[in-house]
Amino acid sequence: MHSESPIKRRPSRKIWVGSVPVGGDAPIAVQSMTNTETCDVDATVAQIQRLQDAGADIVRVSVPDMDAAEAFGRIKQRVSLPLVADIHFDYKIALRVAELGVDCLRINPGNIGREDRVKAVVDAARERGIPIRIGVNAGSLEKDLQKKYGEPTPEALVESAMRHVDHLEKLDYPDFKVSVKASDVFMAVAAYRQLATRIEQPLHLGITEAGGLRSGTVKSAVGLGMLLAEGIGDTIRISLAADPVEEIKVGFDILKSLRLRSRGINFIACPSCSRQNFDVVKTMNELEGRLEDLLVPLDVAVIGCVVNGPGEAKEAHVGLTGGTPNNLVYIDGKPASKLNNDNLVDELEGLIRRKAAEKAAADAALIARS
Repeated sequence: MHSESPIKRRPSRKIWVGSVPVGGDAPIAVQSMTNTETCDVDATVAQIQRLQDAGADIVRVSVPDMDAAEAFGRIKQRVSLPLVADIHFDYKIALRVAELGVDCLRINPGNIGREDRVKAVVDAARERGIPIRIGVNAGSLEKDLQKKYGEPTPEALVESAMRHVDHLEKLDYPDFKVSVKASDVFMAVAAYRQLATRIEQPLHLGITEAGGLRSGTVKSAVGLGMLLAEGIGDTIRISLAADPVEEIKVGFDILKSLRLRSRGINFIACPSCSRQNFDVVKTMNELEGRLEDLLVPLDVAVIGCVVNGPGEAKEAHVGLTGGTPNNLVYIDGKPASKLNNDNLVDELEGLIRRKAAEKAAADAALIARS
């Protein structure tokens, strides 16, 4: 039952990726990218559905050629999440997916080619209300910038981004967002800080090629956490060499830790020690697995002993603190019941689900009254 985030977000222009607002006063959107073969329509649709079930707001799909573009059209017809098409080099692919209902085009105007080709893409986007994402990456900087700076630097990333921004501004197209990603945390953070002062458009945050599940999660949390805490960032993608569903989970966990988004359970749990009156680690592992389907924002404390337990438990919607002979459960800060260790997880899960249902009904009633 924590208060709103103290973070003051950077003002930015709001754009719409399908039905999802990005920037302005919109919640920070969490997105991922499919790693299936785009031409395998069934597999890609199934993965997008899994991402949606995990809470994804937006999903990006790679469209490297015209066969993939046609497959993208079939995928779009079968899913409800907004889809971003990731396109490089061939402007005709961008024109085709625009016809097929894409919700956002991820391009670099600089590698699309001649100005007339960039204009054709922008005209198609303007006609259909499709925003564009300019995606700059430290690993694919223009050759002249590599020569000028000698190596990827924050300044090189921002200069590249501003070139692409200038393309769109000359064509009077303001509906875009920008990313300046690097695998180095300090380089990415510095680039985003600089870019945040140069444009009014939303910023898409990410630490690119962050690593595997554990190391990539840590690197992303550190880098994005620094920026988000300063109010920088309107949509995020966690880049992990792992199941894309994990990217969504990590993204929401980062936002929950900063109180920028509330979705699902926010667990407060002790690391356990010899004072514990029940197996905290086992209890947490089971609860996390069982309660992944709950979307209602809920604080749940699981503390093994009476030293910190009552204080933490009283601050949560549902709190469990170890005790002898029985463990004590608090609901909304008040003692509610006692549980022994025999059926602890089953009974605690039931209490959490009941509280989630009550909160969902109360939230719905509040929205209806407003």
